Amino acid sequence: MAFPCVRLCTRHMSTVLQVCGYATLSKASRPQDKSSSGPVFQYVGQHKKPNHKVFVWGFSFTGALGIPSFVVPDSGRKKPRKYQLTPYRLETAEQISSAACGYGFTLIASPTKDVIKKSNKDQSYDYVLEPSPVALPLVEPLQTKVVQVACGRAHSLILTDKEGVFSMGNNAYGQCGRRIVEDEVYSGSHIIHKMEGFSSRVTQVACGQDHSLFLTETGKVFACGWGADGQTGLGHHRVSSSPVEVGGDLAGVEVQQIITYGDCSLAVSTDGQLYGWGNSEYLQLASVTEATQINSPRHLPLKGCGKVVQAACGGTQVAILNEKGEAFVWGYGILGKGPKLSESSTPEMIPPTLFGRSEFNPSVAVTKIRCGLNHFAAVTAESFDLLQTAAALRRGPAGAQPHSVLMFDGCVADRGELFVWGKNVRGCLGIGKRDDQYFPWRVTVPGQVVDVACGVDHMVALVKSLL
Repeated sequence: MAFPCVRLCTRHMSTVLQVCGYATLSKASRPQDKSSSGPVFQYVGQHKKPNHKVFVWGFSFTGALGIPSFVVPDSGRKKPRKYQLTPYRLETAEQISSAACGYGFTLIASPTKDVIKKSNKDQSYDYVLEPSPVALPLVEPLQTKVVQVACGRAHSLILTDKEGVFSMGNNAYGQCGRRIVEDEVYSGSHIIHKMEGFSSRVTQVACGQDHSLFLTETGKVFACGWGADGQTGLGHHRVSSSPVEVGGDLAGVEVQQIITYGDCSLAVSTDGQLYGWGNSEYLQLASVTEATQINSPRHLPLKGCGKVVQAACGGTQVAILNEKGEAFVWGYGILGKGPKLSESSTPEMIPPTLFGRSEFNPSVAVTKIRCGLNHFAAVTAESFDLLQTAAALRRGPAGAQPHSVLMFDGCVADRGELFVWGKNVRGCLGIGKRDDQYFPWRVTVPGQVVDVACGVDHMVALVKSLL
């Protein structure tokens, strides 16, 4: 069962979790085999607070964009809008701090003031066409905030700062971390499960196609769900309906980031090393195996890439970001270096000039790297300190935003530009056309892009603007 945009509502300061998109999966199906020497022009008041906005684009007919008139036209439009090929402002009353894209649905979350709204638990939905509230079973809703959301094929995870992790959606393979119920109908399920079994506080969550990963404040990784490709990393190919600590080469390693979206899983350690497990059919893990699957984490030797600070992976491709703000890619698909490179078993650096670096802008660097199922996204900035940010992430203070692995504390200045490349499935790249994009291409978004979430056929961008 896929859930769209989520909003947790209470009467005063509350965390808002909203969901929109396609929300039916009647029967579980098997996963598919600041400083600058140049002039400064100030157009707004020096003390004006940033205006936070949300932009969406891609395929609209699942409801994942949260704009009802695209699916059911209002009186001013004669035809539905099936594809939104450029960023479109999603009107939200709240400041959105976290977003995630599932397979045809979206979750967004924010701390905000709001009035109580209760969802009708006796009613099920095939589609949710606009952001709709989902109430979490919190003990102290006024004091608890959602700090990250994650989406898989048909399940979701919600991380809070004080009350742990909640899961919802399809649990056919135990990906929600609860007992598997035979023939459970997820399209009619309203179960929101409070997850247990972690050795310490969870600071980050990640959803694969039908499995889940969890990172604790002590740097340990836990997993549950579908394991046929080894994607849980638990040393077997079975399902696991409760979180279990991941071992292998991660034993004794302090991890700072976990990554998954398809059936391949990655982890970045605090000392800048990359580890991988799961599906390697598309050469994602070719540096350590010729097999198509690995069921236990392996250290991935990456020559010439420097210290890894962030990673991303989709259905067939992998990307990493080093401390210099350089992006490397490998795997299968449109990797970003032209139509002649469709497969690589070793990391290929994307020339920094493709992200705007030049002799006139020598400090431009990639600060965030993301993957959808078949495409990439990167956010750039002019001034940055990746190591300082990685260190801040490792501290994991309450209320931190682990979903934004490189969310800078004032380190990033200016720019915040978004680049995309890859398969343009149903217009998901937002470049104004439906053609595939073989090199990084800048997406025109009004304001500074803070973060971006990639799905199968749609995207969500969180933007900060002073206008």
